Amino acid sequence: MYFIVSKILFFFTLPSNLLILLAIAGTVMLFTKRVRAGRVLLVMSMLCIVVFGLSPLSKVLFHVLESRFPPWNASGPAPTGFIILGGAIDPDISAARNEVTLTDAAERLTIMAELARRYPNARIVYTGGNGSLFGGPVEATYATRLLTSFGIPPQRIEIEARSRNTLENAIYTKAMVAPKSDERWVMITSAFHMARAMAAFRGVGFEVEAFPVDWQTGDGHDLLWPFRSFVRGLELVNTVAREFLGLLSYRVSGRSHELFPAPR
Repeated sequence: MYFIVSKILFFFTLPSNLLILLAIAGTVMLFTKRVRAGRVLLVMSMLCIVVFGLSPLSKVLFHVLESRFPPWNASGPAPTGFIILGGAIDPDISAARNEVTLTDAAERLTIMAELARRYPNARIVYTGGNGSLFGGPVEATYATRLLTSFGIPPQRIEIEARSRNTLENAIYTKAMVAPKSDERWVMITSAFHMARAMAAFRGVGFEVEAFPVDWQTGDGHDLLWPFRSFVRGLELVNTVAREFLGLLSYRVSGRSHELFPAPR
């Protein structure tokens, strides 16, 4: 039930969707007795589209998410294993074309070509099913195909294919790998997603180290430059909203003890 409700709520609370719905409502109201209210809604929605689409605001907020966890520190004992969160593969297009089709989060998977060679004894776990409300092809199936193409032996690759979201990634992966207190597990996901992923894993009592990848902002010097298109600005603000709303829902529902996890 949590999965279904969260998917529906996220659709209606994403800034771009919400602003378009407000603009539609305002347009409809222009043809009723509530003309003034309709104008107000239209002006508000257009102003917000301009602010979120062109101003640096969404980029600054995105940078806050990406900067929460620093790059992984490889010092210390070799990791017991690496956990790769799903989201790097589009399972529906992969199934339709019979080819592994990567998303813009491809670094979650491609980094393993190097890590598998550097740590030949580390376990490699990919967690990801299909996040659609209506189900579909399983992402993890195609992850196996890609990882073996890197030269990684199939017997090293462990697949968790039931999870539909980050919370289920944490629940099912912990149950599958049964981590021990003296083991060192490293979780790989996009930098902007790391805080919510850590909240989910810590919430189920699975202590992992953060290995952020897929950086989309620089060192901060370019944050005040406006976007070149509305699409990119709205895309980032959608991602920011989804991550912070997810963190809030975890905290309110008791699935996490932290509102905005930080390195320990």
